[in-house]
Amino acid sequence: MSNFHTAITQFLSQQQVDFRLLMHSTPATSIEDAAQQRGCLASQMVKSMLLRDMGGRYALACVPGDLQADPKKVRAILQCRRMTCVSAHELENITGYSIGCVTPLLLPVAMPLFFDPLLLNHHELTISSGSNMAGIALKQQDLLQLCAPIIADITR
Repeated sequence: MSNFHTAITQFLSQQQVDFRLLMHSTPATSIEDAAQQRGCLASQMVKSMLLRDMGGRYALACVPGDLQADPKKVRAILQCRRMTCVSAHELENITGYSIGCVTPLLLPVAMPLFFDPLLLNHHELTISSGSNMAGIALKQQDLLQLCAPIIADITR
């Protein structure tokens, strides 16, 4: 386990943020599967959804793992006409992460980050390590400090 490193684990170590690596025995196939393998609640997991408006502007909507982000709510906050989810191919090109591994940290493209306030109900949250073989548990306050997200109701 100590030889498992990703850009995210290295970043957290450099920032001197305490975290726990939550190894998976198999690649997670769903939020429920990942929560079970990590030994946490699905609502503690930060699900990240990449959205794009008609002008090509991106936003990352982060919600509890057991809920869905509402692109209409994000669109209303950003005051744009339409927002849609990007395709799997675009997702990897834009974020550097594959589906199921997107995290609000180390995004190569600057974009607004939104956190639904329901994420604040948990002292500890889990995010992807950037790999489908591990998650990362860290304090909610540390994640908020690293991301500086916009806190807004963005769930369906």
